[in-house]
Amino acid sequence: MREVEINKEPVELYKILKFEGLAENGGSAKLMIGEGGVLVNGEVETRKRRKIVGGDVIEFQGVTLKILLSS
Repeated sequence: MREVEINKEPVELYKILKFEGLAENGGSAKLMIGEGGVLVNGEVETRKRRKIVGGDVIEFQGVTLKILLSS
């Protein structure tokens, strides 16, 4: 599990995939989310702009990201 620190919340789901290198760009991240390939907290998430906060866990293509809010 990889830990990802954010300095403000919420952050849109597609932006995290893009910034963490799991998608080439925002458009491809949105496409992957829309196709149901991303889990947030163990459930399929298809909302591209899902608001992610500290404590959320994102799973995509065998990579697990735990979101931490830095203080």
